[in-house]
Amino acid sequence: MTHHDMMTKLISSSSFDPWHNLSLEEHLFRHVIKNQVILYLWQNQNTVVIGRNQNAWKECRCGQLELDGVKLARRLSGGGAVFHDLGNLNFTFIIDRTQYDLEKQLRVILEGVRKLKISAEFSGRNDLTVEGRKFSGNAFYYEQDKAYHHGTILVDVDIHKLSTYLHVSNEKIASKGVDSIQARVGNLSMFQPSITIAKVKEALIESFQDLYGESTEPQMFVSDSTYDLQALYQKYSSWEWLYGKTPNFDIVFETRFSWGGIELGLALNHGLIVETKIYSDAMDSHLIEEVASVLRYCPFQIEHMAKRINQLEGTPEEKIIFTDLVNWLVSKASYI
Repeated sequence: MTHHDMMTKLISSSSFDPWHNLSLEEHLFRHVIKNQVILYLWQNQNTVVIGRNQNAWKECRCGQLELDGVKLARRLSGGGAVFHDLGNLNFTFIIDRTQYDLEKQLRVILEGVRKLKISAEFSGRNDLTVEGRKFSGNAFYYEQDKAYHHGTILVDVDIHKLSTYLHVSNEKIASKGVDSIQARVGNLSMFQPSITIAKVKEALIESFQDLYGESTEPQMFVSDSTYDLQALYQKYSSWEWLYGKTPNFDIVFETRFSWGGIELGLALNHGLIVETKIYSDAMDSHLIEEVASVLRYCPFQIEHMAKRINQLEGTPEEKIIFTDLVNWLVSKASYI
């Protein structure tokens, strides 16, 4: 397919409110059409955004957020917690699933940053770095026929606040072999002092059009009244969505795998698992929810639990996750 058959669209949000911006993101996602790719650019002021399956209480200092007027938001995609201020630019590729191509999407960001005379490169599975420092982290979400991939671009973020508001587990940092979050991340302004968000936006839009073709309609600047986002806004700002019910678990198992940390909570009644909740910063948010739901109403016996997880369908990557979980549960058998 040449990029002439593709419909491209550019959208910028004029709001700095994370609940509005995530609502708009989901609205665009719900309405994306075949062969369309939308590049959506947005910024949040003083916000912590957590992944779909994370435990807000554990990931961030919730009391401190309230005191400092920092907003908490939860996105649909998996992955870990991030801090956003106006020194950060968020991008989302919203795309017909048949056109989803992570490397091409990341290339838009890479080439955009290179236009600003910064030598960015790919690192690991989906991070972008300059001289070994990560300036962009990414996460993903998909349904049957559509997908989105979004990420941050640290242009001039207050790095100190990253560590003020987020609890970064020591295990997580050790598993990356670095002793502090400050050493791992970097602003683009470190490498190009004259850089601005506006320049980054311009460069991204250029590289987007280089790779996907000219935008088929003029760039849209979306304000609060452009779409009816009320129902979505209510969801994203609700206590239920942000904090959720944390049932009283009888048993909690916790560990970290190469693909993410996991905390499995089980409530039992007469040897039956009646409630499950899995907190995780794993990338695939659906997968985690699927595992939690197959364990519900399962007898609390390892062989039953293992059998249910093993019966889940999945890609080879997903199967690795299921196998890791089963082996881990088997190693816990002596507790049960």
